[in-house]
Amino acid sequence: MKKFRKVAAIFAASALAVTSLSACNRDSSADGGKSGGEKKKVVLLVSTLSNPFFVQLRDGAQKEADAAGVELQVQDARDDAATQTNQIDNAIATGANLVIINPVDSDAAAPGVKKLNEAKIPVIAVDRGVTGAQLTSFVSSDNVAGGKQAAESLAKAIGENGEVLVLQGVPGSSASRDRGKGFEQGIAAFKGIKVAAKQTAEFDRAKGLDVTNNLLQANPNIKGIFAENDEMALGAIEALGQNPKGIKVVGFDGTKDGLAAIKADRMVATIAQQPEQLGKLAIQQAKKALDGGKVEAEVPVSVVTVTKENVGEVK
Repeated sequence: MKKFRKVAAIFAASALAVTSLSACNRDSSADGGKSGGEKKKVVLLVSTLSNPFFVQLRDGAQKEADAAGVELQVQDARDDAATQTNQIDNAIATGANLVIINPVDSDAAAPGVKKLNEAKIPVIAVDRGVTGAQLTSFVSSDNVAGGKQAAESLAKAIGENGEVLVLQGVPGSSASRDRGKGFEQGIAAFKGIKVAAKQTAEFDRAKGLDVTNNLLQANPNIKGIFAENDEMALGAIEALGQNPKGIKVVGFDGTKDGLAAIKADRMVATIAQQPEQLGKLAIQQAKKALDGGKVEAEVPVSVVTVTKENVGEVK
């Protein structure tokens, strides 16, 4: 009988130990794992993952996060500003340590980013800025300079004379605004070139096709097209079909499909960004911020004009 009581006591003690351990684990989970020294949580809010450019940006960020020991949660807004605002609210509610945002709309993202500011959550913008909100860092390409480079490439391709079309990106996005500004500044130097029409195709390939078809019907003498990203440029190329008039197309981003179009002589140039590098540098700045290190307010990433001559050098 005494032996039985001793065994029962051992089982009771074991059960109490398990219960205590479970409670301890729940407490650690409740405080975000901070007391256990777990990975800091960074939320990456991407405008859309239907665009290969942002897939590359995400991949660069994920690779660097894995190397840096940072927990990265990626959320896709699917080009919807309201969805992205909800994702910001969720990041605050779930205790994100830092948010990296690639805004759908630079203006529409501002109220949400201000909420993050009020919650004392550092914010890093990547590729596109946020209007009127406090950012810990802004990692981006020089889109104005890239727009000028695109204008120079298109002007050269059409012999510095003729009418051109411009396919614009998402209205309100800093990338579209800055690329458009740079293109306008660059094309103004060529007095023989006229911008016949501009219209948004929202950085989307299918919309680029439809918009190009419509604009070509209204402007039959077009000699060139500048699209503010490669996806729209590829849509324009589809609209041109066999392209009997030899209309020249210039894109922006340097995506794999864009580079392939240059190799196939279907696009004369693209302004290549480095999306994986953008994602990598954003995580590096995030890690510095989380560790209390010095963070650069702006991190520029170079762009390069890619043509048939140097396309083999770009990966």
